[in-house]
Amino acid sequence: MIPDPENDLPDTPNLDDEDDAELAPEAAVELDFDACESPDALKRGVRAIRDHWKHAPSGPGVYRMLAEDGAVLYVGKAKSIKKRIASYMRVSGHTNRIARMIALTTTMVFASTETEVEALLLEANLIKQLKPRFNVLLRDDKSFPYILLTKDERGAQIVKHRGARGRKGDYFGPFAGVWAVNNTLNTLQKAFLLRTCENSFFDNRTRPCLLFQIKRCSGPCTAEISPADYDELVREARDFLCGKSRAVRERLAAEMNAAAEELEFERAGRLRDRIAALAAIQAQQGINPRNTPEADVFGLHEEAGQFCVEAVFIRAGQNWGNRAYFPRADKVLTPGEVLGPFLGQFYADRPAPRCVLLSHEIEEADLLAEALSARAGHKVEVFVPKRGEKAELVGHAQRNAREALGRKIADTAGQQRLLDALGAAFGMEKTPRRVEIYDNSHIMGSAAIGAMVVAGPQGFVKNQYRTFNIKSDIAPGDDYAMMREVLGRRFTRILKEGEPDSSDPEAFPQKPDLILIDGGRGQFSATLQVMRELGVEGITLASIAKGVDRDAGRETFFVEGREPFRLPPRDPALYFVQRLRDEAHRFAIGTHRAKRKKEFVKNPLDEIAGIGPARKRALLQAFGTAKAVAGAALADLEKTPGLSAATAKLVYDHFHEKG
Repeated sequence: MIPDPENDLPDTPNLDDEDDAELAPEAAVELDFDACESPDALKRGVRAIRDHWKHAPSGPGVYRMLAEDGAVLYVGKAKSIKKRIASYMRVSGHTNRIARMIALTTTMVFASTETEVEALLLEANLIKQLKPRFNVLLRDDKSFPYILLTKDERGAQIVKHRGARGRKGDYFGPFAGVWAVNNTLNTLQKAFLLRTCENSFFDNRTRPCLLFQIKRCSGPCTAEISPADYDELVREARDFLCGKSRAVRERLAAEMNAAAEELEFERAGRLRDRIAALAAIQAQQGINPRNTPEADVFGLHEEAGQFCVEAVFIRAGQNWGNRAYFPRADKVLTPGEVLGPFLGQFYADRPAPRCVLLSHEIEEADLLAEALSARAGHKVEVFVPKRGEKAELVGHAQRNAREALGRKIADTAGQQRLLDALGAAFGMEKTPRRVEIYDNSHIMGSAAIGAMVVAGPQGFVKNQYRTFNIKSDIAPGDDYAMMREVLGRRFTRILKEGEPDSSDPEAFPQKPDLILIDGGRGQFSATLQVMRELGVEGITLASIAKGVDRDAGRETFFVEGREPFRLPPRDPALYFVQRLRDEAHRFAIGTHRAKRKKEFVKNPLDEIAGIGPARKRALLQAFGTAKAVAGAALADLEKTPGLSAATAKLVYDHFHEKG
């Protein structure tokens, strides 16, 4: 982020006078126009910025720099937009990055805000939404899992939660990953015996489920525990998750000793097991700070022009896991210039804890703390600790960041070599940057789906995976027709959307360079026909036929313009193709099974328009099964609590017409 100029600028700056405008934060260097843009392009960009500067707001807000094709190049915020963009109005003294950005700019868009804090929040949201080429980008935007302890009249439920906080209850987190939250939930079940079942399951129990038998639930569904005693378990669980773990364990220990003295050894044994479970939770958390009950810790490491930010989450005095991020940033930026924008995007839609610990100083730490405090509703401190436990936590995060970045650099180098080998094996002029692999899955045509897996220089790109529900009336088992539909839909969309924006050479392409089909000559011919009919060009197409007896290593490859061929048994490209094919097969099979399972449990009542969860529950409680509802008389349906006469007629007509 480019800081506001400290001194006032004249209303009409002289573009040739370098003393009248502020420099960008990077050290000014001579421009390498082979690496950025020509001097004429830079002058055109400066003129475009100057034209917009005349009408720029003087107060706080956000500005966007746009390229000729409308692509957003950069989003920035400023205390004074007019002063800020004046720093771009010169033809020399910029780094290559800033000069390239200026040269590509043809239009600017401004948005005024009441305060600089609002500008900071708006900037972070726009960066996440628009993903500008010249901003630091938080590329992994997956939400964190939380533990939710609901507030329910039936009895509180403890579950894993992602997304919007629509349910009433207490949310504890974030946890770094699903494994961490699942492991903690599993142990909390042993310690507090709270229910995890859904309300629909809870409401229809007549006897305790298996979880009660194995001592993972206290059985509130069938009154195996009184409501008052269950509420006490809920209170203990809430206290433990709020950081009062010592008090909970001491209370349980006192109850265990009292039970033993009263010779209630079975009850004492259950309490002992609960105490052991609580001890196991804390032992599994790794580093558990004594004097830092709540904090997010960020350690940044830079190597070979790449950055890694390791985030560690401390809640209730426990380490709830860590996650590595690899933001996209220009290699000329300093660690502080990367970490500041990263934090703005990281907290754009997440609540902040009371303490945010950093490995590097950021320029606008006070402003960020003010923005996070306003959003969280409590004071948030943002600082770099110099000594003590907090400094040790930051050092731990930095070590993890260094190790994670080292692994990523090694993996990326290996992946690039494999892509080089793959391109050479299929006779491609350039190394492919985006590889798409397609496979189908079905059982005699039922629950048929097509799957697309994507790989690139960073490995498998899972946020680009796609599934295709086969919509056409295809004969069962006609894999050729399924592949034609999948490829037709995929490339019709590509042609409709046009060529992707290529202004950012580092951006992952949306159009594949290489397509791999899991199949033999027939699949290859069907795919080639689709590509020719649509007029798709510039994409290499290859098909993988399984070897004799389906032996791995004996695959035959079909490529347009070449005779079928095999790769040498120990060729790295062959192993890479097998990995790609196996991943496509895994994804296709998994998606097919999920679809088939959904169809197995599909309720006929779901097909009736106007019958939602509440009315479906009322019908099932009144008649027991969907089959009984289908055979019920209209008069009986009208007697169902919660159903009007019109709704009862709707249900009756649905099954009557079917019958």
